[in-house]
Amino acid sequence: MKSVLLIGLGRFGRSVAEKLNELNHQIMAVDISEARVNEILPLVTDAQIGDATNEAFLRSLGVDNYDVCIVTIGENFQCSLETTSLLKELGARKVVSRASSEVQRKFLLRNGADDVVYPEGQLAAWTAIRHTTDHVLDYIALDSEYSIYDLSVPPEWQGKTVGALDIRKKYGLNLLAVRENGNSSIVVTSDTLLRANQTILVLGKWKDIQKCFRI
Repeated sequence: MKSVLLIGLGRFGRSVAEKLNELNHQIMAVDISEARVNEILPLVTDAQIGDATNEAFLRSLGVDNYDVCIVTIGENFQCSLETTSLLKELGARKVVSRASSEVQRKFLLRNGADDVVYPEGQLAAWTAIRHTTDHVLDYIALDSEYSIYDLSVPPEWQGKTVGALDIRKKYGLNLLAVRENGNSSIVVTSDTLLRANQTILVLGKWKDIQKCFRI
C-alpha cells in the first residue's frame, strides 16, 4: 500500500481515484471545487478543497510525505505546470502529471514531472492500432519504441511450435506468454505449440510487429 496525493478531480482524476481505491492505496485528494471534493470522499482516505498553485496550501499538505503525487488537472495547463513545479520544489518524491499534447508533455518534464501520462494521445494510438489491424487485440506502450502486444495467433502459425517459427531470430520479437481460456502461461519453450484458440503476448517494436504479421 502506498500513500498518494491526487490533485485534480475531473473525470480523469476521479477514474484514477477509483482505481487507487480498488488497489487499497491511501489517497489524499485535492481540488479547488467543493462539489468535486464532496463527490470523491467515499473513495479516498482524506480530501481537501484548495488551490494547488498556492505554495502555502501545498506546503501544508506535507507533499514530501507521499510516495507519489499525481497531477490530473486537465482544463488549465498553466495550473498543472505551476502545481508540478511547486511539488518538486517542496520535495515531492515522485511527481506524475497529465498532459493533453506532446508539447505539454515536454514542458511538464522540463519543469519537475518525473513522468507524464498522455491519456488522449495514448487512447488515440490504441484506437488506431486496435481497430485497423486483424491480429492486435490490445497493447501496452513501454516507451517510444517498445510495446507489449496481445495478438491472436495467425492462421499460418497455428499447429506450429515456437521453435519452428523462430520468431526472435527472424523478427526480433520476444514471446512472453501464451493465453488460452483466460489463463496465461509464461513458460514458453521451443516446443510450445500454438493453436487457433490462443492469443500471445509479444514484446517488440511496432515496425517489427508490422513486418511479422504483415500489418
